Amino acid sequence: MEDHEILAKFHEPASRNLAFNQLVRKYQQKVYWHVRKMVVDHDDADDLTQDVFVKVWKNLDNFRQDAQLFTWIYRIATNECLSFLQSKRRKFFLPLNDVGAELAAKLEADPAVAGDEIELKLQKAILRLPDKQRLVFNLRYYDEMPYEQMAEVTGTSVGALKASYHHAARKIEEYVTAADTPATNADEAY
Repeated sequence: MEDHEILAKFHEPASRNLAFNQLVRKYQQKVYWHVRKMVVDHDDADDLTQDVFVKVWKNLDNFRQDAQLFTWIYRIATNECLSFLQSKRRKFFLPLNDVGAELAAKLEADPAVAGDEIELKLQKAILRLPDKQRLVFNLRYYDEMPYEQMAEVTGTSVGALKASYHHAARKIEEYVTAADTPATNADEAY
C-alpha cells in the first residue's frame, strides 16, 4: 500500500487503527535496523523503535506531507537515536570513546555478528565514528540513501553530508587497515 493511501485511511476515524498498523508493518523493520546500527543493542533498538512509532502515532495528524513519509519517520528515528546516545553519555558521564567501547563490547557479544570477522571489524570501525558521522555513513552505505533524502532526514546540506561521508569512510579505512597491520595497535592508531 502506498503512503498516500495509508495517510488517507489514517485520517478516516473508522480506518485509523488499520492504517497505522499498515504503516508500522511497512516501516518497522527498516526503522529497527536504522536504530540498531546506531545503538547496537537489540533491547535498546527495540525500545527506541517502539518510541519512534509512538511519536509517529501522536504526530501523524500534523504531518504536512511536504516531505516523504519515509524520510519523516527516519528523521524521528534519527533524533531518537541521537537523543538516546546523548542521554547515555550524560547518565553515565561517559566520554565519546567510552560509549563507543561499550557499544563495541555489545557488538562482540552479539551472535549475529560475532562469527563474521570482517563484519565485526567494520562495525567496530563504524562505532568509533562520532554519532553524526556514523549516522551519515549508515544511511549512505547500508541504506543506500541518496544524499538528497539524507538531507531531508538530517536537516543538513548535501555538501556537508558528502564531506561527512568522505571523512567517515576515510576513518573507517584507516582503522581497518591499521587493524590488519600486526605491528600497530588499531585502537592507538585510530
